[in-house]
Amino acid sequence: MFTVNENYLKLPGSYLFSTIGKKVAAFESANPDKKIIRLGIGDVTQPLAPAIIEALHKAVDEMANPETFRGYAPDLGYEFLRKAIVENDYKARNCEIEADEIFVSDGAKSDSGNIQELFGPDCKIAVCDPVYPVYVDSNVMAGRTGVYDKATEVWSNVIYMPTTAENNFVPEFPKETPDVIYLCLPNNPTGTTLTKTDLQKWVDYANENKAVIIYDAAYEAYISEEDVAHSIYECEGARTCAIEIRSYSKNAGFTGVRLGFTVVPKDLKVDGVSVRDMWARRHGTKFNGAPYIVQRAGEAVYSAAGKAQLKEQVAYYMQNAKIIKEGLKDAGYTVFGGVNAPYIWLKTPDKMSSWDFFDYLLEKANVVGTPGSGFGPSGEGYFRLTAFGTQENSIEALERIKNL
Repeated sequence: MFTVNENYLKLPGSYLFSTIGKKVAAFESANPDKKIIRLGIGDVTQPLAPAIIEALHKAVDEMANPETFRGYAPDLGYEFLRKAIVENDYKARNCEIEADEIFVSDGAKSDSGNIQELFGPDCKIAVCDPVYPVYVDSNVMAGRTGVYDKATEVWSNVIYMPTTAENNFVPEFPKETPDVIYLCLPNNPTGTTLTKTDLQKWVDYANENKAVIIYDAAYEAYISEEDVAHSIYECEGARTCAIEIRSYSKNAGFTGVRLGFTVVPKDLKVDGVSVRDMWARRHGTKFNGAPYIVQRAGEAVYSAAGKAQLKEQVAYYMQNAKIIKEGLKDAGYTVFGGVNAPYIWLKTPDKMSSWDFFDYLLEKANVVGTPGSGFGPSGEGYFRLTAFGTQENSIEALERIKNL
């Protein structure tokens, strides 16, 4: 008789956003006359930029011609895209990254979940709390997190680094030394980040303790403050301790197109074993490459027209963030984020639990957000709103919330 991976049975309930989707669908079914405004999941609403659409059309036409047709993509991704990434994302910021250290994928979520396969089953992971739930859930599936305590909502073998209002949402070095450290900066869900000086301290800490940092930079395009690094490789010594994961979903609207990449430097080694070579072996075995037409669209992100158009889109979403943040403040809420990321992190009113506030907003204002507890135990009592909606819906949602 076959058996199953029992680690999956340890996962509590459904994935956070699946649970939200089911609750919203049930409400809509019971209230078909209500207009729901979704500010929960971090999905974009603006159409793809003209430069990207043009690149997609051109690539589709190439696929109809025998001379320009493309089949399987190269393991690491097409050279034209990896070269564009090196020049624009790294050399432009004085980061030493080579094209064969870049692995093109179908998105940051996949890579965030898959990267843990490179590490031993006894490795201890450390995560900011609250943070994107994929980091912990994927390690649960691998059997690395121990036992779940329903009362405290913590895993026995996970090192939690609380990021709360008390420490200005800046993670502190844990008392127990981790093997793998997940940093999402700017942070999802709090929308806060580290200065480059503070990030350098984490790089130094990882090198001193022979730990590896998994650095999720999905929201780097939204950074507005000068003292915040866009890449961990801006820090000295990061090549020997850090893996960086990037996405085109938020900076270029590729949530429905799917494209991302992971950087694994050749200098990152454990007892002489190249982590870069391990990831290359895993990548070649389990992934057949992002589609050619999508990689051409990714290349267009770095064109002069693409850069200008996407700068406008980012500004559009950050204007939404400003509208939401200032509106909530005016309504008496305590709010954070919205400066270097398109997320607003607010304290729930009247000591309501985050799920109670979710139900309250849905039922009374017909607005969907994300309960903070879904991102970790320190997220209880908080709530996330996204700025990825349309400006009209963002304004209307704020008016509804103010009128509660």
